[in-house]
Amino acid sequence: MRTVAGMLSFDEIAWLRDNSPAWRLLRADNGPLVLSVLHQVFVEDNVRSISASQLASRLDDELYALNQRLSDPAAPRFPKPTKAYLDDWAAPEAGWLRKYYPDGNDEPHFDATPAVEKALAWVQGLGERSFVGTESRLNTIFELLRQIVYGTETDPDSRIADLLRRRRELDDQISRVQAGEIDLLDASAVRDRYQQLSATARELLADFREVEENFRRLDRQLREKIAGWRGGKGELLDDVLGSREAIADSDQGKSFRAFYDFLLSQSRQEELTALLDTVQQLSAITEAADPRLRHIHYDWLDAAERTQATVRQLSEQLRRFLDDQVWFENRRVIDVLRSIEARALALREQGQVTMTTEIDCAAPAITLPMERPLYSPVARASVDSGSVRDAEEQTDPAVLFEQVFVDPEPLRGGVRRALQRSAQIGLAELIADHPLEQGLAELVTYLSLQDEAFTVVFDEQHRERVRWKEPDGRTRQVALPRVTFARTGGGS
Repeated sequence: MRTVAGMLSFDEIAWLRDNSPAWRLLRADNGPLVLSVLHQVFVEDNVRSISASQLASRLDDELYALNQRLSDPAAPRFPKPTKAYLDDWAAPEAGWLRKYYPDGNDEPHFDATPAVEKALAWVQGLGERSFVGTESRLNTIFELLRQIVYGTETDPDSRIADLLRRRRELDDQISRVQAGEIDLLDASAVRDRYQQLSATARELLADFREVEENFRRLDRQLREKIAGWRGGKGELLDDVLGSREAIADSDQGKSFRAFYDFLLSQSRQEELTALLDTVQQLSAITEAADPRLRHIHYDWLDAAERTQATVRQLSEQLRRFLDDQVWFENRRVIDVLRSIEARALALREQGQVTMTTEIDCAAPAITLPMERPLYSPVARASVDSGSVRDAEEQTDPAVLFEQVFVDPEPLRGGVRRALQRSAQIGLAELIADHPLEQGLAELVTYLSLQDEAFTVVFDEQHRERVRWKEPDGRTRQVALPRVTFARTGGGS
């Protein structure tokens, strides 16, 4: 039990030694083999899912090279088949690989667990470092403290005083630069900050596996609750939907959604790419440059999209699981009805059985059959095709190929980018910023957009006009109910 922040008791350390998959991996006889192979496949190559055949092929090459280098041909260092090693690593008592079957695929796939990332981080921290930076981390601590203190300050005067202080600092820096006094970081300061940048970027990428695993753990808890539920359907649905909202509104869910929205910004991506390219070309870090850091933001996007796909897949599986539970409950109702029928037949054979019943009121409401409306057949229209003649005019079939197709994906992307700046945006304002290029067809596509990140609200009480220019230069306009795109909390 932890009594002081950062301190571990004897009992907690002993429990971790016996139960932690990461600790178990470090103690394993084949630990170096497991760490080297999984590091190369899942960390260096940023693979989030690999088929069993591909992983077995890469492991087989590694085992062959190690057996040739480390042991006699008669007594190989790693004698077991490749599949046996993968099964051992994915077994529950190991917990280093997650073995699963993707939808629509009968071949097993593998992914590394968060325990592998933790073990690799500990092993990498054992190596000696020729340079250990401290200044950049101290600056980071000060900056985080400022964000916490001034980000939670409710007094307007204190907030204004802090903003004025920062403005004076910026004005002072501008004045020095205009006077020719430019403060440059020396080589050691650049390497210090670059070392922290590289470590933080890789740690962030490794954290996605743990975020994904946490979502799966929450989903398993919901399934266990559904499987053991003994209450009504309404209470179950309220509890399940509340739990799903609690996942999205948790600290981890909010942080992940904010990170994903930040990274999806086109301007942020362009700025990040330019900064990384510039940093990689600095002479102070050319020799120690991390080649993976140049494209680390694309790896972040891939990992974040994989996490989003996992959440969508878990939601779909949970819906199917609920449908199965409803089917089982309906089946149970049918069994109860059949047991009642069987009991009634058994009582009828006994004879002289007194049966009583209760009604809610002494005068039940009765609806006579003739009070109901009669069936009215639908009149069928008669069609006479005897007078149909072949058309005299000639039709150009090339007109069929001039039909306009509007791709909705760029329109969805434009709405998402606009909603990153504000909680909602009107259709007229959106079209004013991004004029229609395909006319009425594009306008209709806007009205039919569907996406997890926003909802389309139609206000029948107010009307607005939307104008656009046709390719021939004519201006057209249409009057329609006010249309607003509102941001939701589950799209990310």
